[in-house]
Amino acid sequence: MVVGIMAREFTKNMFVMLFSIMIGAIIITYFVGDIIYRSDIETLTVQHTTEIESLEEMNINFTSHFLSSSVLLDKSREDRAFGNYHFDLAFLWFKTALVETNSSTMNVYKNRTIDNCTNAMENYLISHQNFNEAKKYFNETKLYTSYEKYLEILDLYVNLTSSGARLTMLRYNASQYLKYMAENLSLDMNISALFELFNETMDLYDEELDIYEDYRDEIDEYEFFEEIR
Repeated sequence: MVVGIMAREFTKNMFVMLFSIMIGAIIITYFVGDIIYRSDIETLTVQHTTEIESLEEMNINFTSHFLSSSVLLDKSREDRAFGNYHFDLAFLWFKTALVETNSSTMNVYKNRTIDNCTNAMENYLISHQNFNEAKKYFNETKLYTSYEKYLEILDLYVNLTSSGARLTMLRYNASQYLKYMAENLSLDMNISALFELFNETMDLYDEELDIYEDYRDEIDEYEFFEEIR
């Protein structure tokens, strides 16, 4: 009788113990699963946060480089315009000096030609340097985008600034030849050799100007890019 009671107690205790073990295992499994889940969420959150921060940094760098490039490009155009203004004046005074028969008056026109050529050369040199600097920034801007349309427009800007750099250097050389002609201009001086160099340079300038304007027109066709210009 006693043995039967002990057996029933043992069986009951075993059942309670096994049940407790099962409950404990379920609870532990739940907490382990919860920890793993939370760990995965935290890992994904960190990854997404890193990706978002990386994307934001790319956008900031893209905008910063593009704006810097645009500022340099605008400065290049401005200095080129000043250079053109002085070059046109120099050429006008030079042509006036060519037909002048009075030596004293000719010297006045010569000096005006020389002064304007000097100013034009300074403007063209600064413009040339800024075109090259803008080209560098436009190239660097391409590192911060994978958007095909943006890469296409940036390539056009690189081509435009390359052409602008060549354009201003050709006008710099033309201004220099014009200055040499003015310095050597007199009633009996032959400047035909300098004139030939000047005309050759101006022909090259006209050819490059067509290329420059073609790139500029292509850029203007990208209306969508107005959003970040």
